[in-house]
Amino acid sequence: MGSPQKVEHGKGIVKKMKKLPLRNETFIALLDSYRNWLDVLGYARSTVSNLPSHLREFFYFLESNGHRDIQQITTKLISQYYCELSGRGNQRRGGGLSKSYLNKHQQALKKFLEYLKEHNVNLKFGVHLKGEKIDYYEGKQILTQEEIKKLFSACDYSHMSEHFQMRDRALLVMVYSCGLRRSEAVHLDTSDILFEKQRIYVRKGKNYKERFVPINTYNLSLLEDYLFEARPEFLKNHQTDALFLNHWGKRMGDITFANRLTAIIEATEDDVILEKSISLHTLRHSIATHLMQNRVPMKSISQFLGHTSLESTQIYTHLADQREDENL
Repeated sequence: MGSPQKVEHGKGIVKKMKKLPLRNETFIALLDSYRNWLDVLGYARSTVSNLPSHLREFFYFLESNGHRDIQQITTKLISQYYCELSGRGNQRRGGGLSKSYLNKHQQALKKFLEYLKEHNVNLKFGVHLKGEKIDYYEGKQILTQEEIKKLFSACDYSHMSEHFQMRDRALLVMVYSCGLRRSEAVHLDTSDILFEKQRIYVRKGKNYKERFVPINTYNLSLLEDYLFEARPEFLKNHQTDALFLNHWGKRMGDITFANRLTAIIEATEDDVILEKSISLHTLRHSIATHLMQNRVPMKSISQFLGHTSLESTQIYTHLADQREDENL
């Protein structure tokens, strides 16, 4: 199969996926439905555009290799697709396509699996890149404080509705400013925000360990804005104690948390941030590293993060030293 045409497009090389000729009516219909699904879930415009474009290329790969039904998709076939992508040249820099770019194709397929599951299509195939593993010792996996500020600023554009934007800011407060694990943030209730004590009560910590996390006045004000101005705008908000509500008025789940971070990242439109492999846990690592850089005692950081031993916290000594070396 020939390589799709590429063009320069402001923020780097973008494939003209929308121009790939698909003949299979089922694939075409699935693309439209997938795009509408992403749009309804509130993803950023760039995500609603880019993920279907990457999926279109995969469908083009299927057609070109004689596959006409999604029931024919297997893990082996996905691996063959990744091999073909990996062998494609990068017209701007030379060499192969970047790991970051390959990850975007992987993300499109992961979301497609979620789409199929939600639409009661029972397909099981692996979508992970071979050898995929996040190395937290890589400097790019830790965001700078300036990049964190850009994430917060991007919440002004992360969703068309203001109450969703305010929820996105509150989400960043929890996973970055308070260093909560995703599962801990998911299980927060409104009563866990202790305004007078300037603390967050984490009831569902790792290994069922409870703790109180300090929060400063500014971040507390962002939570107050969400809790008293934005949260009442969500459906059925009086019927649950959950702090973070989804579009249907139910407690936000793990996937929705990850989706909202993706939308915030896309909204930054920052090339450097977009090139990084950022997860919710990356933000937890980032705040820990920033605290270490600011000479906060390791024992205090360990208690802040809810670690059971100082050994778990010592990783951030390496990360903080690495960032300082990069800034020399």
